[in-house]
Amino acid sequence: MAGNSDPLTPRAKLAVTAGKAVAAASRAAGRGSGSVIGGRVALKLDPDLLARLAQHLDVTLVSATNGKTTTTRLIAEALKAAGPVVSNALGANMPAGITSALAGGSDARFGVIEVDEKYLVGVAQATEPKCIALLNLSRDQLDRAAETRMLAENWREGLADSKAVIVANADDPLVVWAASSSPNVIWVAAGQMWKDDAWSCPACGGVMQRPGDDWFCGECGFRRPTPSWALSGDHVIDPHGSAWPIHLQLPGRANKANAASSAAVAAVFGVPPQVALERMYQVQAVAGRYDVVQFQGRDLRLLLAKNPAGWLETFSLIDPPPTPVILSVNARGADGTDTSWLWDVDYTRLTGHPICVIGDRKLDLAVRLEVANQQFQVCEDLDQAVQLCPPGRIEVIANYTAFQDLRRRVGN
Repeated sequence: MAGNSDPLTPRAKLAVTAGKAVAAASRAAGRGSGSVIGGRVALKLDPDLLARLAQHLDVTLVSATNGKTTTTRLIAEALKAAGPVVSNALGANMPAGITSALAGGSDARFGVIEVDEKYLVGVAQATEPKCIALLNLSRDQLDRAAETRMLAENWREGLADSKAVIVANADDPLVVWAASSSPNVIWVAAGQMWKDDAWSCPACGGVMQRPGDDWFCGECGFRRPTPSWALSGDHVIDPHGSAWPIHLQLPGRANKANAASSAAVAAVFGVPPQVALERMYQVQAVAGRYDVVQFQGRDLRLLLAKNPAGWLETFSLIDPPPTPVILSVNARGADGTDTSWLWDVDYTRLTGHPICVIGDRKLDLAVRLEVANQQFQVCEDLDQAVQLCPPGRIEVIANYTAFQDLRRRVGN
């Protein structure tokens, strides 16, 4: 266990009670789940509350640019085979949201926590995790996020003395650089479709060589480690060389990669791959992602893509042309206000799809699609876009706040 199961101090109990009350008031006012504001109030009353709430738990932290919410959910499902789990399943992944989630887990044995990349080191210091899963690092929220190499360096320095088992993606050079300072690393060959943030060596700045699935720096010798777990087609290969089939209701190669990393994490806690992977099949959607909903008599599949790497993975799993596609992009605070990342996305992959464009920044996206020689229509809102789409299920791809807007509109 991460610590003794001592009862909470009177101050901590007051903080938890106050946080829950504020969260309930926020929900009653229709302002969302209330987890963030509730956590902020609780931490104001007891700044050490996160550490206190985690002390009786075996904690796993999950961090990445893409896939952390889904992977957190898959790990949580797998670990339920070994005991009760508390998790921030809705994706509130900064200290306030994490504190709110753990406040509801007094009877849990395991804590499976998604953590924003910038807060990973601080949350790790507070929660003393048994395991940390590092999936990928790529450009995101360009107006405020650190350059990816700087973020990797922050992880590397902050996790150097960690006692946690690090489960890390061997195919992402930035993740490998970050994890290599840790004494106990399990490498997973989870793949890397988006490579445009990994062409320079994080160790020396030299040019990375990338023959096939391998990678190395020809200048300093920094290279891909030998993985003990691997995603191979529709199977996870464990350290003994056994192949375990992946059966998911979630679509796409990226989710198979998430399942491979999740199986490696579950094994740290003694849950066998077969059991872990069977439990992962129960996950049908994650905080609305991948849900198929009915709207105006049409089937819409809701897909979240927040940055170039995420859009690339999403394009790989949508139904082929002539399936209609609706794209929605905002640039509010939670998205990052810089939309220049749109130019890093290869929209030629949508050739042949009828495209409708909505969202606060639909004109930014329209310019990008024009340059990519795509045929599209700019629409005022989801209602108009659905009316203009030809028959068939519609793929709806949106970034973060646009995705939340869509979920509210369709009542999901």
